Amino acid sequence: MSTDSDGTDSGGTDSGGTASSGTAHANVDAVWGERRQLINLAYRLLGSLADAEDVVQEAYARWFSRSAEEQDVIASPGAWLTTVTSRLCLNLLTSARVRRETYVGEWIPEPVPDSTQWMTGRPDDVAADPADRVSLDESLNMAFLVVLEAMTPAERVAFILHDVFRYSFAEVGEIVGRSPGACRQLASSARHRLSEAHTTTTPTRTQAAVVRRFKTAWDAGDIDALIDVLAPDVTVVSDGGGRVSTIIHPISGAERIGQAFLGLQDKISDLTVLERTVNGQPGLIARRDGVTVSVYAFEVAGDRISRIWAIRNPDKLVPWMETED
Repeated sequence: MSTDSDGTDSGGTDSGGTASSGTAHANVDAVWGERRQLINLAYRLLGSLADAEDVVQEAYARWFSRSAEEQDVIASPGAWLTTVTSRLCLNLLTSARVRRETYVGEWIPEPVPDSTQWMTGRPDDVAADPADRVSLDESLNMAFLVVLEAMTPAERVAFILHDVFRYSFAEVGEIVGRSPGACRQLASSARHRLSEAHTTTTPTRTQAAVVRRFKTAWDAGDIDALIDVLAPDVTVVSDGGGRVSTIIHPISGAERIGQAFLGLQDKISDLTVLERTVNGQPGLIARRDGVTVSVYAFEVAGDRISRIWAIRNPDKLVPWMETED
């Protein structure tokens, strides 16, 4: 796969197949059919659904700005769009690290509401490079995305493309402009970061039961029950982006956090807490007057909650305004 700086296949062939003379320019419906795959990729790379949609829109703009003749020589529009999208994400990740230095408080990836929309991966698996890989649903959960934030942009792109979306290191190298060996090292470094993070893999059924216990105790205002469902060293990280009132720094400790959640009921009248799937796992949302004001993602270890992410920045809650009760 030989591509120029914006993903153009300069030789007429790529990993998706060989172009032949007289090939009609790509079917528009087939090209648009790549959108979900591209959103899947861009969201995992950027941690922001809004940014992912912007990047994918830009990739399509570049595709449709090409003449029919230029499109015809590209054997796989999907591969071309993936290359462009990945490179745009890599550029955006680099600048995002600078922007987040001025972000007010903690930055948490934007939560997505319906996991079934974001689990469509690359249909054809790559037999080569059978390194330890995570499944797409695991790559969606909040704990995983938070660890990705600690990676360098190059590590993140190489790891997601190879370990999650099953691209070979040769393909990843073509996309990011590095050798396959360098990409292999980047992915290995990313895996090491993940292993150091010690993220848990509690079964979904258990997670749901624990989160439900938390909700029941919160609704009842039962501080003892709240403390009982929280690990002693539980941590809460909140993201208000300077837009709404929230804790600026993470807080720890079951009793302190239990009291903080009960305090929300006193500070915010008519707060309704609902069970929802947050990034593919059991979570909660809080609504006031029918408007989602907070989304909560959880990490569960055993039968207790070990970490809570509270997303309150209204800019990150836009996809949740359309969810139904």
